[in-house]
Amino acid sequence: MLVPFLIMLREGIEAALIVGIIASYLQQSGRQAMMPAVWVGVLLAVALSLFAGAGLQIMAAEFPQKQQEFFEAIVGLIAVALLTSMVFWMRKTAHRIKGELQSGVEKALSHGDGQGWALIGMVFLAVAREGLESVFFLLAIFQQSSGWEAPVGALGGVAVAVAVGYGIYSGGVRLNLRRFFRLTGLFILLVAAGLLAGSLRRFHEAGVWNHLQQVVFDTSGTLPVDSPLGAVLSGLLGYQEAPVTGEVGLYLIFLVVTVYFFLRPAAPQR
Repeated sequence: MLVPFLIMLREGIEAALIVGIIASYLQQSGRQAMMPAVWVGVLLAVALSLFAGAGLQIMAAEFPQKQQEFFEAIVGLIAVALLTSMVFWMRKTAHRIKGELQSGVEKALSHGDGQGWALIGMVFLAVAREGLESVFFLLAIFQQSSGWEAPVGALGGVAVAVAVGYGIYSGGVRLNLRRFFRLTGLFILLVAAGLLAGSLRRFHEAGVWNHLQQVVFDTSGTLPVDSPLGAVLSGLLGYQEAPVTGEVGLYLIFLVVTVYFFLRPAAPQR
């Protein structure tokens, strides 16, 4: 439950920040009449994300067992790529996102009679990016877990994100966004490393990858993955009670490389 909650909290706050910056700029510039276009763009982006998630879930259910394992491995790889790119994109652009969004609003509103459609398109693309990232992540997580905890955690993260976003917009909540995105970025890289190792495991189950299958350690007797602590570690860190060489190596290589570049001081801006 904790993993989908935290991921959806971060994704939701990113989307809420985007909408909040646009709404604030419209209000400050005396263009409150354009706010319906913003909400139309948000609703269209949410609808696209829901349809994409439902379509992928239905498609996966129709596959035979091995093809389903292969499909789940591909979904996991896409989730890893999207999560990692999102972390580094926010690290790079967080300090200038407000100016870029305000500039985008001005460009959209300079289209004369089509300014409403242009603003809808801008908001739609910005929010749909966060929504589609969330869809692939949640599919990868739901495929590795069962029960009601993961969906409830995701819905809880969205609800808290909406409340925090409204608080930031209204001025009632002060959040150190730089620290928030830094801490959640490190957490997401840990989750992505676990998803990547899980994708390699599914490629093996699909018969695509059969190398480096020597068991590194076996803790099934002391910390089984279905125990309370094992389930928490599995959700947070991708813990497996009997991982093989390929999974451990891929996990560590991904984590070392991404954390190094994430924590490295940014190059000075010209």
